[in-house]
Amino acid sequence: MNKFYSQVGISVVIGILALTGSVFSQVPDPPRPPSLKTVPVPEPTNLSDFVNDRQAAIRLGKALFWEMQVGSDGVTACASCHFSSGMADTRSKNQLSPGLKRITSTGAPNPDRTFHRNLGPVGQVTGSDFPFFPASNDVLSSQGVRNSLFLGIGNGPADLTRQEPDPDGFRVGSTNTRRVEPRNTPTVVNAVFNHRQFWDGRADHVFNGVNEMGDRDPNARVFRADTPTNPIPVQIQMEDSSLASQAVVPPVSGDEMSARGRTMRDVGKKFARWAPPGQTATTLRPLALQLVHPEDSVLGSLSRWPQKGLHAAGYSELIQAAFHRQWWDSSKLIRVGTDGTPTVIDPPAGPLAASDYSLMQYNFALFFGLAIQMYETTLVADNSSYDQFMDGNPNAISPQAIAGVDFFRNQIRGQCINCHEGAEMTGASVRQVRASPTRIRDGQAADRGFNNIGVLGTLQDLSLGAKDSLGNWLSTVKGLTPPPPEPIVVDGAFKVPGLRNVELTAPYFHNGGQLDLDASIEFYSHGGDSHEQMVTLDGIRIEPMPIFSFTSEEHEALKAFLLSLTDERVRFQQAPFDHPQLFIPNGPGLPRAIMPGEQLMEIPAVGRFGGAPQKKFLEP
Repeated sequence: MNKFYSQVGISVVIGILALTGSVFSQVPDPPRPPSLKTVPVPEPTNLSDFVNDRQAAIRLGKALFWEMQVGSDGVTACASCHFSSGMADTRSKNQLSPGLKRITSTGAPNPDRTFHRNLGPVGQVTGSDFPFFPASNDVLSSQGVRNSLFLGIGNGPADLTRQEPDPDGFRVGSTNTRRVEPRNTPTVVNAVFNHRQFWDGRADHVFNGVNEMGDRDPNARVFRADTPTNPIPVQIQMEDSSLASQAVVPPVSGDEMSARGRTMRDVGKKFARWAPPGQTATTLRPLALQLVHPEDSVLGSLSRWPQKGLHAAGYSELIQAAFHRQWWDSSKLIRVGTDGTPTVIDPPAGPLAASDYSLMQYNFALFFGLAIQMYETTLVADNSSYDQFMDGNPNAISPQAIAGVDFFRNQIRGQCINCHEGAEMTGASVRQVRASPTRIRDGQAADRGFNNIGVLGTLQDLSLGAKDSLGNWLSTVKGLTPPPPEPIVVDGAFKVPGLRNVELTAPYFHNGGQLDLDASIEFYSHGGDSHEQMVTLDGIRIEPMPIFSFTSEEHEALKAFLLSLTDERVRFQQAPFDHPQLFIPNGPGLPRAIMPGEQLMEIPAVGRFGGAPQKKFLEP
């Protein structure tokens, strides 16, 4: 091991491989990443313009995040893809998606609807199916809802929908299976430190109260009623709110939680029922299908244990407690025209039309996004053994892990820290992007915190190099005027994830194509997989990672360091990572629990003191 210490360069000053890969200069290694406790949690400066009670907003956000009734099927929650001990997804059946993000060399959609691993849409993945590349462009991700058309809000947990044949192959015989997202599910733990969300960064750091696009959507408006009789449309901007931008996407996604055609206003109509003065609206009890532990760190005081649900008349009550009344209190309604134009109207004499919404319903995306952001802001894992080591406890991690972090920051052999920067261990953090939003590497320009590392070929998923539904570039570098002098290489670039709790979040990379930490370390050792297909649409060859060929000692030391990044509170689901009961779909199977004909797996409720760790991916 002493030979290894010398090999990875624990000395302060070592040679650094220059950007060309062939010229050396003498500079010190970057310092070891500090404890995450040194980083302030980002928060919008104008939060108090909207949130009246922080703790009430956190309660609302946690309830909504774990709420199974949010899904059009009355089963799928945000947490359905973030239920594991690492708050990612460890299911392995009905979790495959074909190469639906594939494009042609001109950028036109060219989806591959073939499941190359011969498992089909409901197959059970095993360790022998890994690694995915080069045999397959399949993605291991998270199952959502079945393909269906939204018809309206029902009286119970499920919406009124009509099943339609799935166009992308999520079908066995004449029966739709659950659709699966085209990219692997990242953890929400420490996601508050990300400048943008999703692998392609499409959830903007500015929240506009309506959707994920932030300033890219100049027409996004919410309504504000400074007097209840006069709601007016207003444009809002909330910096450092990418979690809110992200949160409002899955509930209306036909791949994840929604029948096609449902809007966040419709979700608002489901959860914030309205009736004319003098009448009582039927309501859905919060978490009515789920047990909430009486010692839940956020919701315990509202728990009806041993009965299901919360002691709250409905979500309207929770919204009113959390947000200033000008965002939800009005005697007027808002009617949305067929072209999407809203008009303020007096309540009709009869029942509301499908396109009529109360102010609370119309602004539901604002409440949903901010409340879930407030909850996810609490999901900070900053007490791993490595954090304790950097806090001053020299015995918190092993000598091998210390060698691993020094290899991690080594500028000749490891170079991991060049992308996994700072205490957040990602260049995609709020702090890193604010310091320098553009990164120049090997004479090529890209968005800070996004890289094409050769997981798959560029044509399999354009990611950051694509445009949003309004025709705006997702890449900030592509939108620069004037453009940088260096060639722009954002095609096929994905967000650099943080590394804390990484042992709990397998499988790895945006395609879920690597089985475990050993396989992921080996991926970096040989400099990625898809070297020949790392080309932008305009023909620029993207410089690949160096090929290091790690020694076995280097490999094991790096793994020891990665394992030291686990916060035991996350592993054991202790506060703030405790949660309500959840039933998650796990592929077709025998009738059980809520939905006939489908196997549902119970995730038991745990309180602030946590419980046994959940099984890791493919763990017996």
